[in-house]
Amino acid sequence: MWIQYLIILLLFAGAAFYMGRIFWRAFDKRQSGCAKGCGGACSVIDVDQIQRTIDRAVQQQHANG
Repeated sequence: MWIQYLIILLLFAGAAFYMGRIFWRAFDKRQSGCAKGCGGACSVIDVDQIQRTIDRAVQQQHANG
């Protein structure tokens, strides 16, 4: 019976560590970007580039249709 409690305690501790790590990374000022840790450009979205892409697609649709 005590082995079951030990397993539950270890699972709970692991989950608490995982959640704490996510919150820590979300609010850590030293780390740029988002908390996902993928190293992507989450916070560096180029809105002008997106708008140019949309405008080009619209122009191509009007030219083809």
